[in-house]
Amino acid sequence: MASAKIATLVIRTIAKPISTQLKRQAKEHERFRNFCVSLAQMMYRTEVRLRTGILGEPAKHIRPLSETKAIDSGANALAEGFLFSVAAALIVGETYRTSRNQSKRRDDVDEKLDGLENKVSGLMTELGSWQERWEEERKRNDDLARVLSRVVNIGIKGGILNCVPQLH
Repeated sequence: MASAKIATLVIRTIAKPISTQLKRQAKEHERFRNFCVSLAQMMYRTEVRLRTGILGEPAKHIRPLSETKAIDSGANALAEGFLFSVAAALIVGETYRTSRNQSKRRDDVDEKLDGLENKVSGLMTELGSWQERWEEERKRNDDLARVLSRVVNIGIKGGILNCVPQLH
């Protein structure tokens, strides 16, 4: 768990310089600069249309951004998009790892519950056999107590106890 958090921190730390490098590359390379300019101009036109649409005004002629502003805006959008995608990937990875761990933990708990259920059923069976033995012994004990009681009653009636010398 700690290693995953450290890896996440390392990736986030590495992503920031990469984002800065993207911004710098946008100013240095022609094709990348053109891509950033077109991205920024598109974002700017969309923003102006949305803003004027919300205010209820028609979007007339939208003048384009200056090239330096467009390069900066496009590079910032790409850099933020990169950072966002890294953060989203880390969240998805952490979610996957957590769900996998929970699934494994759930399987372990299910196995332990199955084992406990088997032990409980075995103990219930054993308890049933002990209860049967207990009933048999109780019946036997009751029978012996009746026999002894009859012997004592017969002995009292027959005078056996009168024949036994008493100690004074």
